[in-house]
Amino acid sequence: MARQGIVQAKYLIIGNSAGGIGAVEAIREIDRTGSIAIVSDESYPVYSRPLISKYLARERTLEGMLFRTPDFYRRNSVTTLLGVRVARVSTEDHTAELANGRRIMWEKLLIATGGAAIVPHIEGKDKRGVFTFNTLDDAKALDSYLECAEEAVVVGGGLIGVSVTEALVKRGVRVSVVEKESRILNTILDERASLIAEEVLRRAGVTILNGCTVADILGREAVSGVILDSVDMVPCSLVVVAVGVTPRLDLIEGTGIKVNRGILVDRTMATNRPDVYACGDVVEAHDVVYGTHRVAPTWPNAYIGGMTAGHNMAGIETEYPGSTPMNSLNYFGLDIAAAGLTVPPEDNGYQVLSRHSDSQYRSVVLKDDCVVGMICIGDIERSGILCSLIREAVPLQGLEEELLADDFGLITLPRARWEGRLTAPAGRPVAEETERQHPEEYVSGE
Repeated sequence: MARQGIVQAKYLIIGNSAGGIGAVEAIREIDRTGSIAIVSDESYPVYSRPLISKYLARERTLEGMLFRTPDFYRRNSVTTLLGVRVARVSTEDHTAELANGRRIMWEKLLIATGGAAIVPHIEGKDKRGVFTFNTLDDAKALDSYLECAEEAVVVGGGLIGVSVTEALVKRGVRVSVVEKESRILNTILDERASLIAEEVLRRAGVTILNGCTVADILGREAVSGVILDSVDMVPCSLVVVAVGVTPRLDLIEGTGIKVNRGILVDRTMATNRPDVYACGDVVEAHDVVYGTHRVAPTWPNAYIGGMTAGHNMAGIETEYPGSTPMNSLNYFGLDIAAAGLTVPPEDNGYQVLSRHSDSQYRSVVLKDDCVVGMICIGDIERSGILCSLIREAVPLQGLEEELLADDFGLITLPRARWEGRLTAPAGRPVAEETERQHPEEYVSGE
């Protein structure tokens, strides 16, 4: 595979997370001998990125975070170049140059570089004690700093922000969450669901500061506090910036690959350049709810996109089934599942049905007789079925109210409406998907 310092690969995958692994497995279903190379700037075997908060909380080791067994690469005859950055890609002569000077010649290329942490302009953001939280190395850096930190400010009350908040609380750190919007988890939850989540965090000792931002990080060299745009000062020795991720597009500059917010791909995950595919957080792929291409950064979407790309790279035409945001998680003991359009625009033909009691909450969003969004809090047992109804656009035909019933299931719907249609994203039966919907597998992904 290597000749005079040049690596030759039939399939080159840039990125070693959910999308890249999905592609390897799909390729090997079809092509058992074609050479595969994976390049990643992370030095670890593939791990479940949503579990980095468990690592920070010291509830998981790297071995307990692995997405595949350590012999995965050997069993699938994959050459790995880990801990090295790809400096340049040429779609003209099918080459990739690594930062260490090595060169790879490829026939088919998959770009699965994922997303990079967004760091807004904040005065003092380069001080010691300011961190992001997107990779295992981020979690390790944060872990090593906690010995000198008793109070932390988490900038951002979204999925990443709440995840790192829980880990810090478990490590004995007092946390204040600063969220610029009026409520936390506002991109996946409606107002009532957000209030339930906020109450759980507050009971755990978390201070939540909604409707404000961090304007300045105080301290000479290391963090000593933050100033909010309200001019209030919050003392702390640690700041975690967790406002989201953005597609990592620096690698494709000058390649001619079309980009909007993310890399544009068709339903086969192919880009506009011959033999070049992309998947995961770096792409805009078909969204089944919105009916257009959008960035949908979740772990299962990345894996399914990688499998679709791998099949097509190996010569079997396959269509991406479409994605929509899906998140199943557990924060501070509260189970949350959300998918699709959870907060619809007003007066646009949407109907919202909800049911609330104590810490249990279920909401479904309907349009044109189909489920297009759902939220489950507390009891998430039926969230897998609701997700499948969203993906497959199964017509309800007068059974909308049944969606909120405690005994709702497939038996509620006439068999003719769902038989042969309701399958999980990777082709698994919907019942199996429901059983597999563990919180750590379904948070924002690759």
